[in-house]
Formats: sequence, structure tokens, C-alpha cells
Amino acid sequence: MAGWFSFLHGEATAGDVLALHRVEDVLRRAGIGYDVVWSPGFRPDAPHLDDVRPEAYTHLVFVCGPLHGPQVEDLHRRFAHCVRIAVGTSVIDPGGPAVTGFHRTLARDGAPGAAPGPDLAARAPALPALPAVPVIGVILTHGQHEYGRQRRHEQVAAAVTGWLAGRDCARLELDTRLDAHDWRLCATPAQLESVLTRLDLVVTDRLHGLVLALRAGVPALAVDPVQGGAKVTAQARACDWPALIPAERLDAAGLERWWDWCLTDGRRAAAEARERFRGTGATAPPDGADRLLEALEARASA
Repeated sequence: MAGWFSFLHGEATAGDVLALHRVEDVLRRAGIGYDVVWSPGFRPDAPHLDDVRPEAYTHLVFVCGPLHGPQVEDLHRRFAHCVRIAVGTSVIDPGGPAVTGFHRTLARDGAPGAAPGPDLAARAPALPALPAVPVIGVILTHGQHEYGRQRRHEQVAAAVTGWLAGRDCARLELDTRLDAHDWRLCATPAQLESVLTRLDLVVTDRLHGLVLALRAGVPALAVDPVQGGAKVTAQARACDWPALIPAERLDAAGLERWWDWCLTDGRRAAAEARERFRGTGATAPPDGADRLLEALEARASA
């Protein structure tokens, strides 16, 4: 079995892979053996198109996605002796060689004279009943050039994102920058806070990434991207927040340690930080606005 997830220059989408699972489930139940070929860019240890011997197979099943382009056409040439079937696909050009090369096309849409059918992903087998993976907001900055030679932003971002890529979690890239015209960004602080409150953890090298996460009661794994420590370190100290890694000590072991803490004890600590921020009078930590009021009052009485 193949699909767009099999091509070196293709792509694997969640829908494609679930569609594959649907077909696999049907074949297993029928007792029909099969192999699946994957793109080496997506699953480097799995069988790839260049590894298989076409003569070893009787059928080629192409699963999901649009039927068009030279990569699909090449499958017809390589597996010319096989019975070739497309299932759950979209027909773009019914007369095109990518389509006509199949002996049978069980299309989800675009087939002349046929009504659209449900995508295969809709009836894919239920995913394993495992604990839900954590949802992680990632807030990084590549700017802050005012720190000059002390900047370690690129190295920090590369290390953090490379490490995150290997974690079993749902990652959501966020930005604290507001923009009323860019649909990718929040237009108001309330919109961003609505997102943050739905997360399990924020990974950030930004001061406001740390503060806004704690304000929302969400633990933050913070990295200070400035060598020697700067405003992120200072803010973690001001907020009494321990999950901080200096740029010069950033490594996988430290990330692992604070990741585990944030998703366990850190949840309670973040909730406590949120309540401190929400406090009033003597229960709230003093900030610059309190001192500003004192300064104004002192100036007025001078």
C-alpha cells in the first residue's frame, strides 16, 4: 500500500494516516496480507519505495489524497504488472494518466457520475486508549538584538525545538505579539489568555511567555536566552518560579527534569502563582505600579 505519505517529496497528514489505518483494519479482518511503504523523511526506519521489489507484489493500493502528478504516474510504471487500485482519493482530472493508470478508482470525490463518499479517516479505528498527550504552547523569540554578544536566542530555539520534536505531545506555536489584521495572531490579551488557559504547559524563552503562562495558572518551562541571565531570569526570581534553565546550561537532562516537574508539582505551583497575582492589597506581590503610586503621592506632597 502506498499514498502521498510514501513519496520522498510528498507529505503525511493525520487524515492520510488515519485513512491508511481504516484500509489496514479492513484488510486485517479479511486476512489479507500487505506491506506499507513510507517516505524516508517521515519514517526513516520503515520500508521505502526504493527498497521494495515490485515483482514481489500482485496488487498496488493507493490510499487517500489527490490523484495527480508525476509521482503517482511513476507508480503505474514501476508496478505495471500489478492490479492497481486507488481508494479514498480525489479525482482531479478523470482523463489524466495519474487516474487512468489505475484499474479501479474508489474515489471519495471527483469521479464522473458518482456521488461523493465519506473520507476513509472518518471510520478509522479508534486510537489507542492511552492517556491524553499534553498540549504544549511554545513561545520563543528570535529577536532582542539589544543584548548583543550575550544573545543565545538561535541556539536556544534550535535546542528547545529539536528536543520538543522528540516529545510525545501536541505542540502549538504561539506569539505574544498582538495584531488586529494578521489572523495568525491574537488581537487582544483576552484572546491569548483564552488559548493559554487550555494548555498543559508553556515552553518559552520570553519574559511575557513566562508571566502570562503563570497568570493563566499554567506551568512554564522557561529558558533564559541571554548568556549570564537577563530579564527572564530576573522575572522567574520575582515570580518565585523555579523552572528556569540558563542558556549556558541548556541540555536535554535539564529540559527533561523541568518538563516532568511542570507536568506534576508544577501544576499546583502555577495555580498558586495565579492566585498570588490575583490577590489584592497585602496578599498581592508589589509591582512597579504600586511604587508609581507611591512616587506620585510623594511628589504631590513635596
